[in-house]
Amino acid sequence: MNTSENAPTPRDEQQLALEAWLQIRKEAALVIDPETAEVSWCYAYTVDPYGVLTDIPEEWRQIGREYFARAPGSDIWVWFGDLPGAIAERLWELHRQNLAFPAGLFI
Repeated sequence: MNTSENAPTPRDEQQLALEAWLQIRKEAALVIDPETAEVSWCYAYTVDPYGVLTDIPEEWRQIGREYFARAPGSDIWVWFGDLPGAIAERLWELHRQNLAFPAGLFI
């Protein structure tokens, strides 16, 4: 049997690296304190808020506002969709003025 048949391909390695990268964000989501977190938003594909996918079908390329949070001093931004619901809700309560469209207006 040829051992190269079972060797990971570059695409397999890229997929594993992407899964690890996303897992880091899911773990960071569990320790974000909404009382001290920093928040931001950007326009991104709604099916790929982190902008890491390379083969999004044309019909799925919808742009929308995506919201992110991070712990103070961290460089790991976590998409609100990866946050526990209670944390995301509290962040909206605290930062609605800066997140709601149009941003910066008093609501």
